[in-house]
Amino acid sequence: MINDCAFVGETLLKYFPPDIEKHHIKRSRGVWSKTFGIAYNIMRSKADVYHAHYLLQDCYITERLGKHPLIGHAHGSDLRVSLRHSAWKRIVRHNLKHCDKVLVSTPDVLGLARAFRADADYLPNPVDTNIFYPKPLVAHDGKMRVLIASSAWIAKGTDIIIHALGELRDKVEASMITYGVDYAQMLALARSLNLQINTLPRLTHDNIREYYWNADLILDQFRCGAVGNVFLEAIACGRPAIGYVSSEYPEYEKLPLKDINSSEKIVKAIENVKDLTDLWKTQYDYLKAEHDVNAIVKKTLELYEELCSIE
Repeated sequence: MINDCAFVGETLLKYFPPDIEKHHIKRSRGVWSKTFGIAYNIMRSKADVYHAHYLLQDCYITERLGKHPLIGHAHGSDLRVSLRHSAWKRIVRHNLKHCDKVLVSTPDVLGLARAFRADADYLPNPVDTNIFYPKPLVAHDGKMRVLIASSAWIAKGTDIIIHALGELRDKVEASMITYGVDYAQMLALARSLNLQINTLPRLTHDNIREYYWNADLILDQFRCGAVGNVFLEAIACGRPAIGYVSSEYPEYEKLPLKDINSSEKIVKAIENVKDLTDLWKTQYDYLKAEHDVNAIVKKTLELYEELCSIE
């Protein structure tokens, strides 16, 4: 397993059977680590299957070093953004064409991948239910506690969320985790709308569940039309989530609240929720059916076996 995104690789490895020999080559964002450092570690590695997350330099280095069979696993912005980037698009296209298999983690980028690889497949993100598990909503007399849990990034629609919560400021208690490239800009926007936001320090992935459990409702990204891990982990923790779930994708047929992609629609959705528990139950049924970690591990191992059988 090479690199990671949204802890997908780490979760898969955790649930693989014990008779599989596993090695995870990780890196930081430091210049050395993400270039020569990871290239050296990949060069020294020996495996029956190589599974590279994110279709940028990690996957490219693996392929150029002749490490096959190679799975290139796209996680969203590598196809939404980097595929059109002047500096990165050649690397992404190379990876799409030369990996032995291409997987995508969200259905909104499946068409982009299949423009280069007709055999690209969607593999839902697994959710570690040993870490993220339901706790009952805590009854209280105050405002609805709303958590902005995805990174503060305009590309994820955090500005849309802030505008919506500004309209609902007398009805909600808003919190936001202090990370994201547009974090300061989002706080400034909230102040301009007289919206008070509680700022929460970053936690490790395992501990982020505490923030989910302390909220009544989680808000995720509102621009790409696909649900992210924040949405899924919140539901796994027993909390309903609202994000932009596009009705264009049949994979989301079982999810309620489709096509919420504006501040006006967010306001309407929150005001119209009659029972948070009922909303969560419907979403939890979807989560169990589509993102069960054991089912996704089974699919992944079947793919590994298929690739290993190719001469």
